[in-house]
Amino acid sequence: MDTNLVIEGFKFMALGMGTVFLFLIILIVMMNIMSAVIHRLFPEPKPSASAQSDSQNNNKRIVAAITAAIAHHRRS
Repeated sequence: MDTNLVIEGFKFMALGMGTVFLFLIILIVMMNIMSAVIHRLFPEPKPSASAQSDSQNNNKRIVAAITAAIAHHRRS
């Protein structure tokens, strides 16, 4: 009985890598299903018009603060 250990090693490597690959594919599919279920049961709320104006006002304040910081840095 002549067994080639290299061939046996490649068989075990292929079996192990195949098992890991199959597990990862199943994991990805299950995560996508879970994500779809969560999004269906708990949809994200739509922002209202007042929230959008608040965010625009907030962005203007941030831009003003950054501009002031840059101007102060250049004067120093």
